[in-house]
Amino acid sequence: MPLLLAGLLTLSGCGGAREASTPRALKLRREDLIAVCHALKLAERQVAVEVASAKPAWRLIADGLPAVIAPAERAAIAAARRSAARLRTPAPLQEAQAVSLTAPAASIAGLFRSYVVLSAHGWRMIAAGLSEIERGSAAGARFTQENVALYIESVYDGHFTLAQVGRKLRDAYRELGGPEAFGAALPAAEVSALEQAYSEASDRLHPHGGVRLGS
Repeated sequence: MPLLLAGLLTLSGCGGAREASTPRALKLRREDLIAVCHALKLAERQVAVEVASAKPAWRLIADGLPAVIAPAERAAIAAARRSAARLRTPAPLQEAQAVSLTAPAASIAGLFRSYVVLSAHGWRMIAAGLSEIERGSAAGARFTQENVALYIESVYDGHFTLAQVGRKLRDAYRELGGPEAFGAALPAAEVSALEQAYSEASDRLHPHGGVRLGS
């Protein structure tokens, strides 16, 4: 896994100190997981739009930016950039609020933020690189081609990270007692729906890019 993603995932797990297994601490961890689930539900529509835009555009750039691109392909990349730029992180997933979350809710919030940052940055730089290749100087085009792997990998890593959210949520739900413990506050059906929405089947990009830095 690339160093950029590994670093972000490490940071995403830092929120919330390791809590003692007391009834009060367990109650707080459950409350935090419920709050995170509600936030993920709010974000589900915008994420679905971004993923739907990213998948067709990804197939165009997974192995590098072409020197010449058709108008329809350019439009697909622009749509992916716009959708990623519109992503918003709802509370309590935002960094300023997530620092007070306990584990495992803090880790899930960190994964979502990593997806937002990586996807938006990656598509923005890819679109800028494409413009440089088409309309910039020869030196600028060469620099872009040599470094575009960073931006392509950023997009891939963002969606890879997003695809881990559902599994992390499922495991946390079970760890904290499952439907018997959460009851109507967080039914198993709601967790299952979120697990599917934030899954590898729904969000992973294929194929993994073949371009390498400096190529």
